[in-house]
Amino acid sequence: MNSSNGYINHLGVNPEAENANGLRAFAVLGQFLEEDGWHPQRVENRYVYTMHYSGQNGTVRCYAQVRVDLEQFMFYAVVPVKAQPETLSAVSEYLNRANFGMRIGNFELDYSDGEVRYKSSIDFEGQELTPMLIKHAIYPAVQTTDRYLPSLLSVIYGGKTPLDAIIEVEGSEEE
Repeated sequence: MNSSNGYINHLGVNPEAENANGLRAFAVLGQFLEEDGWHPQRVENRYVYTMHYSGQNGTVRCYAQVRVDLEQFMFYAVVPVKAQPETLSAVSEYLNRANFGMRIGNFELDYSDGEVRYKSSIDFEGQELTPMLIKHAIYPAVQTTDRYLPSLLSVIYGGKTPLDAIIEVEGSEEE
């Protein structure tokens, strides 16, 4: 990782190092999260930060990850409750209906444990990951998760049908 001149830039990255662009992106991510008031906590031995977002409808746990080797940024907003085994089919239908037409990101469901999350990602291979790109990946993820949370909960706990829940959050089918 040492270059012949030993130069380390202001982000603490040797520009000649293997995965320098990915490492630089992780440094930019950390700086953005701090300056934007997210209070990130770094996950030990990983290029991941955790934090929380409190919206109008609840608080979600968030993960911001840089795959330094692939030069990819992923952001996850994890719903605070898990779908129960008996609701997996309805939750899956709800999330598929919600995902249809999404422009930035998508909902995901882990069938093994019922976790629901929203993912937004950027492939920045060969490009600089900027604070503005990070912002435009993070905020749609948390805002969309917050918007859909009440109707998702009505499917998980309230027995509402996926179609009725989607109409509740998105409006009528004719709109």
